[in-house]
Amino acid sequence: MASVRYDRINEEIKKALSEIVREMKDPRISPMTTIMLVEATNDLKLAKVRVSVYDQNDEARKETVAQLNRAEGFIARELGRRIDIRRIPTLKFILDDSIEYSVHIAGIINKLQSERKKEATEDEE
Repeated sequence: MASVRYDRINEEIKKALSEIVREMKDPRISPMTTIMLVEATNDLKLAKVRVSVYDQNDEARKETVAQLNRAEGFIARELGRRIDIRRIPTLKFILDDSIEYSVHIAGIINKLQSERKKEATEDEE
């Protein structure tokens, strides 16, 4: 029963963080930043925030996550204003490469399928 409560809290934190990051006017934070997942501990002392940054430049993605970690105090204060929970967790932003990885895997699968189709047409001739 408690896990449902924590899932709901994680989702509320995720929604609020998405709004806060979208509203931030820091040019070092990519406008293509998405909060993918929030994993708060049961005592709400720490929350790992998985962030996806859709940017071709790996350096820009790392800079965005580093800047979010530097602005953790401001973001936590804004989070406290937007959601009503007893304790605001310490936020730790982590780069999430799952979208880039899935695009990479899809590209490999598409390449293999096209090679198989090419081999099949060559065998028929």
